[in-house]
Amino acid sequence: MRILLFLLFSLFTAGLQALDVHGSSDSYAGEGVAIAWGVLRGASEESTVVVLRVAADARRYNRVEAAGIDPFTREKKIRFPVTSLGAGLDVPLPRAGFAEHPRTEVRFAGPEELTVYYLGIPDTTPEFTSAAALEAHLASRMTRLRAGPK
Repeated sequence: MRILLFLLFSLFTAGLQALDVHGSSDSYAGEGVAIAWGVLRGASEESTVVVLRVAADARRYNRVEAAGIDPFTREKKIRFPVTSLGAGLDVPLPRAGFAEHPRTEVRFAGPEELTVYYLGIPDTTPEFTSAAALEAHLASRMTRLRAGPK
């Protein structure tokens, strides 16, 4: 009987394990989430901000956080604390922080868990000098991501 209960528990919890996905481009859509990247250049590297616009299927994920990880020491730094997703939100990350913690994990949580990780800032991430241009890019990109592949 114990073996049967253990097997049933193992089957049940196997479906609840977190999924890790490599996001290799400045946009990602899959597993019920959408992520678009953009950079708002400041007057200096310290004032330059990387912005991730995130949205998710609320039935699967209702919270998000972002962590930076040093690939050599495995030191983790929470770069954006756990926040309710709502209809979606922007995750601003100072670009200077990517030097010490280049692996970025965008962690979605709720009834399901998903981590989309990046190894540095994707090479294809566009940079903008105005907040209006960044906003227009992120809005357009998210519209295309939500529409799905054509």
